[in-house]
Amino acid sequence: MKYSELMESEAKDSEVLEFLIDGGTVPVTIRIPANLRDSAKEAAAHRGMSFSAFVRNCMIQELSKRS
Repeated sequence: MKYSELMESEAKDSEVLEFLIDGGTVPVTIRIPANLRDSAKEAAAHRGMSFSAFVRNCMIQELSKRS
């Protein structure tokens, strides 16, 4: 099932979160301003998590929102 199909269906919030969290990991390269990266690294450290975990968490929160 695709993400778009899942969001269009009557899937429960827990099912959406499970879909977003499951799956193998893949390397991703993005270009962002240095100040944004440094700020995100600092925010992640304050939360006791890595920069990667912080970015994943932000993406999961955004993608699990219902419109």
